[in-house]
Amino acid sequence: MNKLIVLRGNSGSGKTTIAKELQQMFGNNTMLISQDVIRRDILKVKDGENTKALPLLEELLRYGRKHSEIVILEGILNVEWYRALFELAVDLYGKNIYAYYFDIPFEETVKRHKTKPNCNDFSAEDMRRWWNEKDYAPVLQETRITADQDKESIVHEIYHTVVSDGK
Repeated sequence: MNKLIVLRGNSGSGKTTIAKELQQMFGNNTMLISQDVIRRDILKVKDGENTKALPLLEELLRYGRKHSEIVILEGILNVEWYRALFELAVDLYGKNIYAYYFDIPFEETVKRHKTKPNCNDFSAEDMRRWWNEKDYAPVLQETRITADQDKESIVHEIYHTVVSDGK
């Protein structure tokens, strides 16, 4: 049965790191859809209302539903701008969605960003401009990830929840 893992939150909160770890753990036939890769690297478009990344993200969700056992969707994914994507996800995956919101304080996201290879691509001021406090997506029924959880415990929790189907 196909399952969708959604990892959302502000820049620097740890979504991509967790997504890559999970893809490694789940192994073959696990599709990782990264909003940044689609938007910045593939399409070279800005984020925002009616972003041109949305139709491609929707198509990738459909593709993943047909061809992958596990699909991981990760990104900031502002709830206002990506509502249609979340509604499509519910239509495609039903109760097989495991959604997580990284509710990490701004100061911690800046600290984490400074340890990343792309730390010079944007500044703390940029991150502040993009900041969207507690941008929960009710349609996804997200589980909250906090700063006191380490990478290993987050990965372990998500992996075992999905494997055991422990909703």
